[in-house]
Order: sequence, then C-alpha cells, then structure tokens
Amino acid sequence: MILDLIEEAADAGARFKPACRCISLDPRTVQRWRRRRDTGDSLDDQRHGPRTKPANALSTTERAEVVRVATSREFVDLPPSQIVPILADRGIFIASESTFYRVLRANELSAHRGPTRPRRHQRPATLTATGPNQVWSWDITYLKSPIIGQFYYLYLVVDVWSRKIVGAAVQDTESAEHASRLITQAARTHAVERASLVLHSDNGGPMKGSTMLATLQRLGIVPSFSRPRVSDDNAYSESLFRTLKYRPEYPRRGFASLETSRDWVDGFVHWYNELHLHSAIRFVTPADRHAGREHDVLAARAGVYEHARRKRPDRWSQSMRDWAPIATVTLNRERQSAVA
Repeated sequence: MILDLIEEAADAGARFKPACRCISLDPRTVQRWRRRRDTGDSLDDQRHGPRTKPANALSTTERAEVVRVATSREFVDLPPSQIVPILADRGIFIASESTFYRVLRANELSAHRGPTRPRRHQRPATLTATGPNQVWSWDITYLKSPIIGQFYYLYLVVDVWSRKIVGAAVQDTESAEHASRLITQAARTHAVERASLVLHSDNGGPMKGSTMLATLQRLGIVPSFSRPRVSDDNAYSESLFRTLKYRPEYPRRGFASLETSRDWVDGFVHWYNELHLHSAIRFVTPADRHAGREHDVLAARAGVYEHARRKRPDRWSQSMRDWAPIATVTLNRERQSAVA
C-alpha cells in the first residue's frame, strides 16, 4: 500500500525523495521494497530498529534528572541553550544541549514548561452594519515626500457599510492628536449619535493612545481593535489604501510638498465618493449608498435589464442580474468552521 501511495504521488508530479520523507521513510528503503516486489519476494516490513541499546545512552535516572532540572523553579523559563552553560559555570554537567532538547521533546516539554502560557490574541468580534454610520474603519498610511526617509501621513476613515470616505487628512507627523481631531470632525459632520457607532482600527500608537480613547469616550464611540500584526482584521482600510496607491495618477516618486499631497487626496476622495462605481456595493457610488439614493439607481438598472429581456428573450439563457441593494456588511466575519 505504501508503494502504491508513493507511486500515485509521483504520477501526480511529486518528486520521489520528498514523497518518501513525507511518510518518514528513507528513499533507499522504498527502492529496496520495489526490488523485492519486482522479484516476487515477501513485502513484509522487516525493519526492526537497533538491536542493542547504545552503550552511551542516558539511564532512566539520568533522563529523570534532565526533566527535574529543566522544570525546576530556577530553569523552568529558560531554554537548554542557557541551562547547560549555567550548570557548567557551577561545575555541573548533566547532559549536552541536544540531549536536553531530545529528552524534553520526548516528554512533550519542549514548547512551554512554565505555569503561564504564551499570550494568544483573540480574533476581534464580528461587526455587522445594516446602514451608514454604524461601523467605521480607519488607519494611517505613508505618502512619500521629496526627502528620502521622510513621509507625510494620510489619516483615512471609511464607512464600512457604504464604503464612503467620511474623513481624510494629511499631516507631516503621526500623532493621536491629529487622529482625534479628524474623528471628532467626521462625527460632527455626519451627526453621529452616541453609542451608535463602532470605530475599528489596528493597534498603532495613535489608535490606542489615551488621547484617542478619551476622544472616543467623549463622543460616545465604541472602539474596536485588530490583532497585532494582522492586517486582514482591518481589511476595508487596507483595501482602500491599495485603491488609492494604484490609481494611474498617483505620484510614484512622491509628493512635492504637504500642500500638494493634500490637494491630491482631496481629489481622490471626491472621485472615490462621488464618481467611483464600487464593485462590492452593486456598482453604485459610495456617496449614493451613504445618502440612500442607491435604491433608485438600482431599481432603474433593473428596469433597463427587464425591458431588454422582454424585448429579446432569446438572448437571456439565465436569470437576470441581481440589482437588489446589499443590506448587510460584515467586518471580521467568523469562519464557518468556528461557527459550527
């Protein structure tokens, strides 16, 4: 059966040696089995391992001593690469580093021996929006300046449900004060009610600083944060930055000045909100969706499609394209396996 599996993998394009190693077999062993099969000999597994115990193997008492030392209060949080030199400084030698690792691995103690456990960051809560000004996402990205190594900082806030950019500012520094002013201005412009909005961001200093948190508490906005170094948790902002930086008119060599970058961003925000037909919201503009005009736009499109289908039904082999508005948008949706 093992030979059949290896040959099946080879037929599918796998190389012989890696296929053997995947099932912990030496390639020469498999070659020997093939020769025995070709000659009609028995294919019983004749591997028996070492017949005698190595003369220099650790005794049961010595292995127990390795475990005792490695799990002692003094050494429980140290790796063998530090335990062995410390013992040597005291004139003690129990076993080599590799032996320590081997014994700990055999006793399933190589990962973590202390009473505490490594911190695991939980996936952020699923946020669901059924209308504008319920869930916002924001982040900061770099914009090149004329000086190598120096950047301008673009602060961008997007409504997750409508995809509308509700706040944007370019500054020459990255700070919680700039972010707080932008969020305050956006909340006032869009008349956000207390306890009605969740603001999602990553774990940067301006996002989690005391100034920002105090601003959110004052405005009645609920903060939400991504896991450290997990950009997918803030996917809407990351996707928006990609759209921005892949625009044909985006200056690849950087912006000549702070004022130039602000003017360009203002133009991008106008295009994105008022002219851009967003693929994720049935190809309406974020401004139309945010203002509730998408129903009329999509209903008119559906009417055009229906008229065309009645006029030439022979050209419509399938159902008409769905132009119904998207009612719900989710940020950090739980995986189906986790839900199950």
